Amino acid sequence: MDKIIIENIDIELYRKKIKNIHLTVYPIEGRVRLSVPKQMDDAEIKNFVVSKLAWINKQRNKYTAKERRAEKEFVSGEIHYFLCAEYILNVIETTGKQHGELRSNKYLDLYVRPGSSAEKREKILSEWYRQSLKEIIPPLIEKWENIMGVSVNDFGIKLMKTRWGTCNIRDRRIWINLELAKKSLRCIEYIVVHEMVHLLEKHHNQRFKDYMSKFLPDWKTIKDELNGMAGEE
Repeated sequence: MDKIIIENIDIELYRKKIKNIHLTVYPIEGRVRLSVPKQMDDAEIKNFVVSKLAWINKQRNKYTAKERRAEKEFVSGEIHYFLCAEYILNVIETTGKQHGELRSNKYLDLYVRPGSSAEKREKILSEWYRQSLKEIIPPLIEKWENIMGVSVNDFGIKLMKTRWGTCNIRDRRIWINLELAKKSLRCIEYIVVHEMVHLLEKHHNQRFKDYMSKFLPDWKTIKDELNGMAGEE
């Protein structure tokens, strides 16, 4: 992978054995990826990107606007998501344990200390998301270990800005993005499978894609659902 900068936009550049140009803007931080035929020269690449600048900026601005709209104050009445379902946040002051819990398939009760800040409430909610994923992911790993014939030594959950998951092949450990708790269960399973396939194939090559198609025939559809992907060919 190379990087080019045009109009202050960082673009990941991949030269591949392909016939068509593939331009993608990803929803996490508006990352831009450009795949071009190997024989395409630098001038052609620059001219193509310049011709698409309006579209690139439109997509990046859309994601930025979405992030602004998504800013939360963590007060009662806000809408928060868990497994792709909407819940109304209900903040309850308590001197007991600070935690979150679902109620009536409609409310997400958040128990916090009196006078707690938005940052503290966010931290408690994030911990609830983390613990929820820790319950969801192990059965998925066990299921796919049996199907794939691989073993995962450990998994972790952390907030990542540009990836939904990663795999440390040497340690056989996978990492899952905390934000996945807000996505559908099939999106979570897709990422678990994706990272576990890396234990069979390190690179995102055709062999990797063949494994994905074997294990999850509709993986491309799920990937697009997860990324809300905007792409051009």
